Amino acid sequence: MKKYKYIILLLLNILLLGCIPDKFTENLPNKNIELKKYLGTWYEIARIPNWFEKNLVGVTATYSIKENGNIKVLNQGYKNQLNGELKKAIGEAWIPDKNKTGRLKVSFFGPFSADYIIIEIDKNYQYALVGSGKDFLWVLSRTPNLESNIYENLLNKAKLLGYDISKLKIVLQ
Repeated sequence: MKKYKYIILLLLNILLLGCIPDKFTENLPNKNIELKKYLGTWYEIARIPNWFEKNLVGVTATYSIKENGNIKVLNQGYKNQLNGELKKAIGEAWIPDKNKTGRLKVSFFGPFSADYIIIEIDKNYQYALVGSGKDFLWVLSRTPNLESNIYENLLNKAKLLGYDISKLKIVLQ
């Protein structure tokens, strides 16, 4: 019975969050992207901790084009340690406004979706800063490591936008 209560509360939470306009997210800047360059695997360098990635390390996100033109999202990571149990989540993303290609929607739960905003991206698509609301922020890289000066620049950008960067945690890769 506890399991069902948890699932119902989770779905209710997602539904309510998706219905409330979020001024913080609406005001986030976004970098327009060339989707083909963004596709592929990204390593999660740091994140503000969240329930759906709890205790995950070695986290990657892999994006590919689906037959319907949307984006397949494969998030995966290992429980507690790099040789731990592999956890996967498969979702779908799309660009709702073709004039704002850095503002995507992503869904892992049927009709429920969340914002996925590419706040900053390297001109060569080697690192990115991605946010959604004030409590979701990720630093991504094409490699498992990111130069410290690049990381610090991304943190400064996030701080200027109003993120509490003291919450960011480095992800073991």
